[in-house]
Amino acid sequence: MKKLAVVGDPDFTIGFMLAGISDIYEVTSDDEIVKAVEDVLRRDDVGVVIIRQEYLKKLPPVLRREIDEKVEPTFVSVGGTGGVEELREKIRKAIGVDLWK
Repeated sequence: MKKLAVVGDPDFTIGFMLAGISDIYEVTSDDEIVKAVEDVLRRDDVGVVIIRQEYLKKLPPVLRREIDEKVEPTFVSVGGTGGVEELREKIRKAIGVDLWK
């Protein structure tokens, strides 16, 4: 079974830690965000990554493109705009079915 990972600052990740998620990448700088995303992309045991939407915008374009093109892990951004449609497309891409139809 694939794991769930979380990338965020300590205030963002604390709730996930309390919920029992152990694959937490606490970041406090742009460089740490990039390193955490690169690390999680190399892992075969992670199926879903929860990340703050504002952090996705801080990633280099090449890394954002890689995230968009990969099926696993599926990145789910939290916060900001476009959440439902973005999540719908990610789910459709990951499982091949549009659950909203």
